[in-house]
Amino acid sequence: MSVTSLSTAPPAPFPDRYDVRARITELRLSAFAGHRRASFPLGAVTLFAGPSGSGKSTALAAYEALARLGGGAELGEVFPDPAAWVPDRARPDAEGRRGFRIGCTADGVEGPVQLDVAVQAEPRLRVVGERLSAGGVVLLETALRDPGRRTVQAAWHTAGAAPVTRAPLPDDVLGTTLLPLRVAGKTDGQRRVLAAAEQMVVALRSVFPCDPVPARMRVPVPTGSGRLLPGCDNLADVLSRTRAECGRRHAQLVEVVRAGCVGPVADLAAERLRDGTVRALLDRGDGHRTELARLGDGELRYVALALVLLTGPGVLDVDAPGEVPDALRTLTVLADGFDRCLDPGQRAQLLATAARMGERGHVRWVGAVSDAAWAVGTPGVAVVHLEP
Repeated sequence: MSVTSLSTAPPAPFPDRYDVRARITELRLSAFAGHRRASFPLGAVTLFAGPSGSGKSTALAAYEALARLGGGAELGEVFPDPAAWVPDRARPDAEGRRGFRIGCTADGVEGPVQLDVAVQAEPRLRVVGERLSAGGVVLLETALRDPGRRTVQAAWHTAGAAPVTRAPLPDDVLGTTLLPLRVAGKTDGQRRVLAAAEQMVVALRSVFPCDPVPARMRVPVPTGSGRLLPGCDNLADVLSRTRAECGRRHAQLVEVVRAGCVGPVADLAAERLRDGTVRALLDRGDGHRTELARLGDGELRYVALALVLLTGPGVLDVDAPGEVPDALRTLTVLADGFDRCLDPGQRAQLLATAARMGERGHVRWVGAVSDAAWAVGTPGVAVVHLEP
């Protein structure tokens, strides 16, 4: 796939102070499925647009894969069918090896930090190369030296008596996630390596892939953790929590829902049923309440996406690094088929809400749509146009 153009409206005025929150600002697909030598800048709100087959979903899948790897997941969990991501027509080498390469840039207090990963998909899934760099300095580099062993040779920046430290690392996880366990942090160089690795991991772990499934949202659900699932199945349970915990954010949610749903909306509530389950309701303000189960698919997706935008990592089922203060991380929502089932007014309202939250620095949004003509020119929104 290729990028035909990148259009972006002038961003909202940026705060005087530099944004130190860890966040992904670039996605690189050097060789991944239909993408080759592709690099995509990511703003506070970014929409990938293009026809079917242009690689929109692939780009979001690569982002999600990096996020899971950044959380410490093993390659086999992240890529159960690794051959599906090998570029089409890629020929195996003399040993029958084929693979793919992905990477990203995380910005934050350490400045831009780059991570690039080479994965062997065949004949055996493994990381064959990884590079973490910042400011033109390679801080970590791994390479496969002995195909017969399940390790890669790693070298990381030390800047002490020895310029680098070398040691074997497993070939089924990201070496970047293991650095805090292997680097002592005794020298300035080691501390720089740890700071860069932490920024990358924090930026990648704060990711929430979201694709609301209306059919599942119509069924009363048991009370649970109050953390929203990626399919928004348990929206009613989460509403019962957020409504009680933060009146200000709930009022904002009601305001956004009112703008996108048919008929008057005075409140969005959750009701516990006799069997212990909970269902969501729209309070119409005249004594009448409508079950969310009676809403159309578009309205249900609209309500769910609005809830995602107006909550945070503590409410979403996301692997956010709890040891890092909120001020140093930003939640990124991945929404494939962002405008699916939405009418023009709903999608415009959600996009404006996403831009507003992005301007505040709390939530970033990466979505995929077939046609983004309606979004071009929206302040704070960047559109990446793809073609097959």
